[in-house]
Amino acid sequence: MKLYEELIARGLIAQVTNEDEIREMINNGKATFYIGFDCTADSLTAGHFMALTLMKRLQMAGNKPIALIGGGTTMIGDPSGRTDMRKMLTKEDIDHNAECFKKQMERFIEFGEGKAQMVNNAEWLLNLNYVELLREVGACFSVNNMLRADCYKQRMEKGLSFLEFNYMIMQSYDFYHLYQHYNCNMQFGGNDQWSNMLGGTELIRKKLGKDAHCMTITLLTDSHGNKMGKTAGNAVWLDPNKTSPFDFYQYWRNVSDDDVLKCIRMLTFLPLEQIDEMDKWEGSELNKAKEILAYEMTNLVHGEEEAVKAQNAARALFSGGADLENMPTIALEDADFENGAVGIIKILVKAGLSKSNGEARRLIQQGGISLNDEKVTDFSKVITADEISSGDIIIKKGKKIFYKIEKN
Repeated sequence: MKLYEELIARGLIAQVTNEDEIREMINNGKATFYIGFDCTADSLTAGHFMALTLMKRLQMAGNKPIALIGGGTTMIGDPSGRTDMRKMLTKEDIDHNAECFKKQMERFIEFGEGKAQMVNNAEWLLNLNYVELLREVGACFSVNNMLRADCYKQRMEKGLSFLEFNYMIMQSYDFYHLYQHYNCNMQFGGNDQWSNMLGGTELIRKKLGKDAHCMTITLLTDSHGNKMGKTAGNAVWLDPNKTSPFDFYQYWRNVSDDDVLKCIRMLTFLPLEQIDEMDKWEGSELNKAKEILAYEMTNLVHGEEEAVKAQNAARALFSGGADLENMPTIALEDADFENGAVGIIKILVKAGLSKSNGEARRLIQQGGISLNDEKVTDFSKVITADEISSGDIIIKKGKKIFYKIEKN
């Protein structure tokens, strides 16, 4: 099976322009394509992962990826999928986030001479003269057509700022610039980006002629990883300091039965023949599929050693099949204790399992917290330093979030 057909079989492709030409270029390693990443946080998320694996698949087939860091577009903010305007970030924040993105991308994509390129649209967007941009690019866009785009329609009732209204023009200009200066002939993005991306294709053709070879492909998810069920992704980070390898593993281990094979097909590099056999699995066999998904994803992001540790820790919790050494921990300091004990409310807040004392109380009241599989019902429950030192104490939030309590 050739690559384009494999992308379809894995359920990755949503909408395309001029499909025959796209198929020929991808299958023969002739595509130079870009995917954009706005720097709204200091880590990529699970929602970005489909884009990263797609870039890797295409690069393995001889195509050339361009990872476009949105140092310029992040200063405006994409209104797609939003009900309100994004928080305005400083240039310093954006530059810091861009550096974090670069380090994480290098785990998946091979950069270098003749290989993948990483560029930042701040290099050209921040130097644009506004009047020149209006004359050169603004004349190519119909406001009537722009307002019909889904990314704008859903915001019109609640209010769309003029700042955000310019995002489509900025994103379109990216493709125009990359086409001219980087020989980029193809763009990929989330399905919510279709209107923005068509704007880039149309801009190139209006400025450079209808025969310009520029193609657009959107994926079946949106740019946040939605429409893949559990994998909406924004709260699950690729940075191990923000989401531990164990929590990352658990995130994928806990996908729904309906989503597990979809995720394996879209996100892992397991052969389609093997995945097709899994389609026959039912009942308890789906738990095995979830373990496979969780292991493969953790291995891709954090490496084999961390994947094995996370798997062993998870099995210790659910089946008694391993020790607790690799379970994530809550490390308490001397200052956390008062008269040799620490309250359950303080533990929940310190561990980030609750945002506030009030939320911690509500969790306990609703029966959502347990210690060593016994429900906590008393807000004033305390654990002594001696209890922590003498044995493993596991705190559990809901059915799927576990931490071992330790004292430094």
